[in-house]
Amino acid sequence: MRFLLGFAFIFPAVCAFAQPGDAGSARVPPESAQLADDSAESQPPDQSGASGAPNVPSQSGARSGPAAIPASQQQPKRILGVMPNYRAVTAGAIPPPPTAKEAFKIATQNSFDYSSFIFVGITSAMSEWSNAHPQLGEGMAGYGRYYWRGFIDKTDGNYLVIFALPTVFHEDERYYAKGEGGFWRRAIYSASRVLITPNYHGHNTFNAAEVLGRGISQGVSAAYYPSQDRTAGSLAVKYGYAMGRDALTNVFREFWPDIATHVLHRHP
Repeated sequence: MRFLLGFAFIFPAVCAFAQPGDAGSARVPPESAQLADDSAESQPPDQSGASGAPNVPSQSGARSGPAAIPASQQQPKRILGVMPNYRAVTAGAIPPPPTAKEAFKIATQNSFDYSSFIFVGITSAMSEWSNAHPQLGEGMAGYGRYYWRGFIDKTDGNYLVIFALPTVFHEDERYYAKGEGGFWRRAIYSASRVLITPNYHGHNTFNAAEVLGRGISQGVSAAYYPSQDRTAGSLAVKYGYAMGRDALTNVFREFWPDIATHVLHRHP
């Protein structure tokens, strides 16, 4: 139910502006192309390698700089100033593979950011209101039982998927935005990143950290959820929801710069 509500909120906004073949494309006017080239030659390349930095080689070997990627299409650290977006990398940027320390930091930011407590509070209220787990009870006491379980679900999942398993499998769990192409091409690409991710060498590989991490997280949850929710069917539903939520989050990340620019008329 939570997955469908989120999709119903985001999908119309995305469709309002995304047209096949032109979404996220960046063009330099022909009359200014030579000036841009001359200016680029006079500026030293950016070697920062920071996540989301646009001045790095693209996977196709072409250089990608400010003239190619407008500021309005770059991935922000927060969406709407609230939602953490630390895992997103601006289209065309290829930062170095994350170290274990960097991956741990991202997992911690995603887990203990102030917005995480708000998000868990909202989803816990929805679960308590719909009586998703009757054995947890109702009222403030029941809400508290929903809340701490939801927070553990989110936190152990983050550390498994973003830090622990990627470090073991040498996988980069950041989201690399596509930023160009038609709506469906970008939507399918972003949703498929829960199954495909680059390794430390930049080659696409099976996203074992995501698939196994969410599965292990659901297995752990069997230790603190009521007995009626420990069945294979219940765990499978929760696992499917977790994977679907991550896929939808990637789609939202992909199109957020377009939504901010063309729908909300603001900088991402």
